[in-house]
Amino acid sequence: MQAREPKRSTAVEGAVRAIEVTGSIDEQRRLHLDEPLPFGGSGKVRVIVLISEEASESAEVSEEGEWLRSAANNPAFGFLHDAEEDIYTLEDGRPFGDQG
Repeated sequence: MQAREPKRSTAVEGAVRAIEVTGSIDEQRRLHLDEPLPFGGSGKVRVIVLISEEASESAEVSEEGEWLRSAANNPAFGFLHDAEEDIYTLEDGRPFGDQG
């Protein structure tokens, strides 16, 4: 399942009121608030999520791993498992020492 990009809108209609609440994000990337909102009613809201640098870096690593697993298991790349595609050995090329 591919994650959808969040909509990014800066347009605000009418007056807005900001409140601060805390919560957590689950494995399905859904936001869960720690406490009920301090007002009644229902309707659309605009949400700005602030995450720590540590959580952000962890999420980036997780997304990269998810992408790599998906590519490795994608049948479109199945031909790479064929013996005739295995043309390189550890003795080919030169070691790469990235100094950056």
